[in-house]
Amino acid sequence: MAPPAHPPRQGRSRASLLPVLLPIAILIFVAVSVGSWLQFTEREAIDTVHTVGSAAADRVDVEATVQHVDAMARELLLRVRVTPRGTLGEEEESAPVADLSLQTSAATLGDLEFKAHERVATRDVQVAMTGGSVSDYPFDTYETGIGFRALLDGKPVPVRMLFSNNDTLFSVTATPAPDPQEAAVGLRLSRSGSLVVFAVFMMVVMWALAAAVLIGAWYLTTRGEGLVWPALAWMAATLFALAAFRNTAPGTPPIGCVLDWFAFLWAETVIALCLIAVVITGVRTALRSDDTPRA
Repeated sequence: MAPPAHPPRQGRSRASLLPVLLPIAILIFVAVSVGSWLQFTEREAIDTVHTVGSAAADRVDVEATVQHVDAMARELLLRVRVTPRGTLGEEEESAPVADLSLQTSAATLGDLEFKAHERVATRDVQVAMTGGSVSDYPFDTYETGIGFRALLDGKPVPVRMLFSNNDTLFSVTATPAPDPQEAAVGLRLSRSGSLVVFAVFMMVVMWALAAAVLIGAWYLTTRGEGLVWPALAWMAATLFALAAFRNTAPGTPPIGCVLDWFAFLWAETVIALCLIAVVITGVRTALRSDDTPRA
């Protein structure tokens, strides 16, 4: 009679999974914790409002918010909302008591004019950026300046600017300008932390896939496996999948940026050469097998 099954084996099997599951659980916890911290810090940066200018009761408030940064065109879209305060405004501070003119900095494309007794509408203006190059993606940085000087009926009036950033792909560092006549900030724009992390992750994945294909090609060519069609299909699919993967990079970087020269172009080259080498070696092996006389 066969000996009865021993239930304790299941317990030993479950216990053997613990050394594997515990490090995985710790790794997941650490990854989620780091990701939560990075997301929190970026959220705090987005919610930060920089205030510069006069704090007088009778003043003009300018809420300037970055809506979008176009690195290719080297300009950013700034949304401006103007509110006359105190005796400078009427109709619940929605209209100026006289003609209001906002003179902007040299980088801003155009001044803003508002008619007396008419409701002030939100305006979108373009601001030119200097320095940096989009080919340095994802490590490119730019600089610009934003400033406003208010004239009510041709006379200077105090102005205060509240600056913020709504573009999640860029982080903005604002430095108040030492100019008592206007509310101005100097800006330094760089890619956000999450974008940089994702771009570096993409480069690591590209090199990992290229290394995997290289190892597979070495195995096939040294073992004389011939034409292994599943392996060839996998290599060809990886070759074209990398191009699609590269196009998912946030911010639509141009061809020839750091992402390409550090990883994408070389990974594609390695995979293409491996595919060609496997095909040539496989064909030679297959022809040699056909020429071998059968017993």
